[in-house]
Amino acid sequence: MTIDASITLVILAVAIVLLLSNILRADLIALLVMISLGLSGVITSGEIFSGFSRSAVITIIAIFILTNGLYRTGVTRWLGERLLRLSGSSPIRATIVVMIAGALLSWFMNTIAAGAVLLPAIIGLSRKTHIRPSKLLIPLSYGTLLGGMATLLTTASILVNAGLRDAGYQPFSVLDFLPVGGSMAVAGILFMAVIGRRLLPDRSPTDQFAWVTQLQSALSDLYSLPDRLYEVTLNPTSPFCGKSIADSRIGEMLGLSILAIVRNGRTLLMPRPDDHLYSGDRLHIIGRSERVIQLAELGTTIELDTEWDSSLSSDGVGLIEVLVAPRARVVDQTLKQLHFRQKIGLTVVALWRGGRPYRTDVGEMPLQFGDALLLYGPRDKTQILQADPDFIVLQPETVESPRARQGPIAALIMLAALATAALGWLPIAEATFTGAVLMMLTGCVTMDEAYQAIEWKAVFLIAGMLPLGTALSNSGAATWLGFGLIQTLGGFGPLVLLAGVYLLAMGLTQFLSGQATAVIITPIALSAAVQLQANPYAFAMAAALACSTAFLTPLAHPVNLLIMGPAGYTPRDFVKVGLPLTAVCYIVMLITLPIFWPL
Repeated sequence: MTIDASITLVILAVAIVLLLSNILRADLIALLVMISLGLSGVITSGEIFSGFSRSAVITIIAIFILTNGLYRTGVTRWLGERLLRLSGSSPIRATIVVMIAGALLSWFMNTIAAGAVLLPAIIGLSRKTHIRPSKLLIPLSYGTLLGGMATLLTTASILVNAGLRDAGYQPFSVLDFLPVGGSMAVAGILFMAVIGRRLLPDRSPTDQFAWVTQLQSALSDLYSLPDRLYEVTLNPTSPFCGKSIADSRIGEMLGLSILAIVRNGRTLLMPRPDDHLYSGDRLHIIGRSERVIQLAELGTTIELDTEWDSSLSSDGVGLIEVLVAPRARVVDQTLKQLHFRQKIGLTVVALWRGGRPYRTDVGEMPLQFGDALLLYGPRDKTQILQADPDFIVLQPETVESPRARQGPIAALIMLAALATAALGWLPIAEATFTGAVLMMLTGCVTMDEAYQAIEWKAVFLIAGMLPLGTALSNSGAATWLGFGLIQTLGGFGPLVLLAGVYLLAMGLTQFLSGQATAVIITPIALSAAVQLQANPYAFAMAAALACSTAFLTPLAHPVNLLIMGPAGYTPRDFVKVGLPLTAVCYIVMLITLPIFWPL
């Protein structure tokens, strides 16, 4: 082994440990890898930043913009809603339709975006059919992942393609993944419909509800609001009398939220900060008990409310649940920093994260991707949130996209880009990037929206890790690792070696993400194939498919994190359902891949 190969392997090992430990952000780790390889002399100065100009990165950026154009013009929502209308009330049929809808959308758009587009519609389907969300949302996530196996347009497949090109091979075309990946997708959907759905938890954070009043009660119970709901009566001696809510500083000092004021038999829902408080007012307050008790020393009488009753809801005011969306700009910012209530006109009464609700000081908690927020206020404000790409409304109003007339244009641009790449008229990077520019020229997406649509964290992660793939190949480290695989499994034949490569890539994907795994495993897989005189395309295909087999942990793919909160899943749920599904996909891959890509 050369010195450069040893240095590369040390950097690779440190990067894997850092990624697994979650000490640093993944994109920062990738940039550290890139700089370390350059400073150590393993790669040249020209190769350090080559990742940012690679066609794989350009393709991924273009796919983000194209997908956003379909979203902004309402194409994806229109298609998703019509697909879900076919589900009926049968659990088996609903499972199949949800998975097919997810698979179809993810075939031509970003997997996370496909899940985000369909999530509100599936929550609505759950409420109409009384099928619990926990029975539908893992099928949604797995459906989008299975659909991604059948196309080149997933990030992992694009990166494997880049590895092929770097090694001097003709890259895959758009449709090359369809025979094997499509077979795995069909098998996966059938498994989930027949067996997998029976392994899903019979659990729903919002339980079964069909009417708005039931929904309010269900959301209240989910976030345990009755445990923190109090009725506070102002006595004549209270220093709050005569002050506005803002001047009383009840929220600022104690982290409490005033949901309603009952005065002379009339209820004022969602009072404004400038509304005044008077003696005899009964305030419905939500917050931690020890904080509320402090009000007793300030001339008030406190009683515990037992339930969220109809007095706190009306046709115009009530509870609304939203999720923090993928690539949201609000991540790592607090609601107070965002001035959320002033801008949106809704109060955040609780936050759901990691399987539990938080109801006190939520305004001070930095938001994370996948957080579920329970909002209270005027229902018409949901339209503001629906237009905000940072949030996904789980009880959306039926409103037409403001650019619905441009929907056919966006769809035509997407189809033309895919057809151009599939027919080989242009390389996929040129075809998709041209489509992205046309989306902006035709007004389907503005320039600002295009910048916002790009998941820059993923771009920097990929651009930073790509030089590692170059270092693995050029230094001989990939050859050494490939030889190790051959020494271990090569004696049993190319099929067993292929099976080992798949298992290795699939295992790393559960914890490192498919993007990082694709960069690491591709040069190793290609080197092993060459040394065994096997078909390198078969090994590259296996590596790409393995990087999409992200069924076992929530961390394996962001779409798994997206659906955790609305369904109340735990990590164990993914293992219970994902393990047999992974086995099914593995067996189908071993059967079909040698047929279409002989070893």
